[in-house]
Amino acid sequence: MLESVAACGSFSGAADALQLTQSAVSQHVAALERAMDLPLIERGTRPVQLTDAGFALVRHARALMARIGSAEQELGEISGRRHGRLRFGSVPAALARFQRQHADVSLTVVDDHLQRLLPRLDDGELDLAIIYEHQALPEVSSRQYDRVHLLDDAFQAVLPRGHRLARSGHDVSLTDLADQTWVGGGPASAWFRIVRHTCRAAGFDPRVALTTDDNVAVQAFAAAGLGVAVIPGLAAAHPLPQVEVRPIRGLAPVRRIWAARPRDPFCPAAARAMIDTLHLTATPGAAIRRP
Repeated sequence: MLESVAACGSFSGAADALQLTQSAVSQHVAALERAMDLPLIERGTRPVQLTDAGFALVRHARALMARIGSAEQELGEISGRRHGRLRFGSVPAALARFQRQHADVSLTVVDDHLQRLLPRLDDGELDLAIIYEHQALPEVSSRQYDRVHLLDDAFQAVLPRGHRLARSGHDVSLTDLADQTWVGGGPASAWFRIVRHTCRAAGFDPRVALTTDDNVAVQAFAAAGLGVAVIPGLAAAHPLPQVEVRPIRGLAPVRRIWAARPRDPFCPAAARAMIDTLHLTATPGAAIRRP
């Protein structure tokens, strides 16, 4: 109920979502505050915000509910009373193959950015997720997951068609792009933190004029001649008509891609099957560089 108040931004919104009276929601939150002996809601704010204690309580409650759900699922699978279940973060090419081969599995797919998938893995809300690592993202490598390496993805340069570097037909280096106007990601963007980190190692900071975390939008901006970009190779595998994609020679950003799951002795059969499917579909192409 506390989570509903935070999500809806008001007691009345939470009451509508839970099909309860506003008085019942208020009484429940007040009872929680008495039990915790701490304020959980920042009253007087619009929308309603949780206190630090409120956020902590919601975070632990989510984790507990996820663990209870996992326990029920595991026992159900052992007894044969439940079919397999897989809550999967991100959408790889393996999805269609998996659905054809495992039609009896209840599959829930979450397509989201890396920074929002990690907390859901931490809390046990996801059984499996596709994540990526780079030294620019220490918050990923420090997490305690069971990981299976799938592939290494080398970033590619995206240039407007007709750009002088595109006309040359050769690979480009990061320093070739140092004096260009760039299309990049926002400050919290994981993929662009990797790009910026590698550019700085090459001796410059990219001059970003436009920011977006949508890879198609990045290509669209480049196609319109508004800047150059460096994006993951997998994202550049299907370029828009008015852009040229070039490999990067020399120092280039590369991210390591993994299938990750919460560290737990029980690995659902559906998760193992998805990992096997990912191995079959994670074949290297022009955008992939294996060690």
